[in-house]
Amino acid sequence: MDWLPQHPFLLWIAVGAVLLAIEVGTGSGWLLWPAGSAVVTALLALAMPLDPSLQAVVFAVLTIITTLAGRHFFPRRPLAADINDTATRLAGLEGVAVTEFQAGRGRVFVDGKEWAAELQGAASLATGVKIVVVGVHGARLTVKQA
Repeated sequence: MDWLPQHPFLLWIAVGAVLLAIEVGTGSGWLLWPAGSAVVTALLALAMPLDPSLQAVVFAVLTIITTLAGRHFFPRRPLAADINDTATRLAGLEGVAVTEFQAGRGRVFVDGKEWAAELQGAASLATGVKIVVVGVHGARLTVKQA
């Protein structure tokens, strides 16, 4: 390992690779910026001779700047509604009655699928009438006429 200090480019590329590997493994978002800073430090060390303490300062300053800038320009936002949550995803969507509703129950076509449905506020509905989903209860939709 005596050769590593003599080749700062390889040292900083290795540091960047390790940081990036840890980031990929954890997905925290905090180590992406230091990994990029290590690569930039490697390129600077390749372009001009810098002593190791100056390289460490460059790395530290770049890490601080890129982390703060990254957090400012790429803030973490909470994910939108869970796409697997049918209640949230289907509520408010329009569809069509596939069968005639008898006693408030029938089938509708919503979001590319046919669903069992209960009609809100009326006892019957003709085939082909437009509906709006107002709720989801298990695998059954609650709908009303649009």
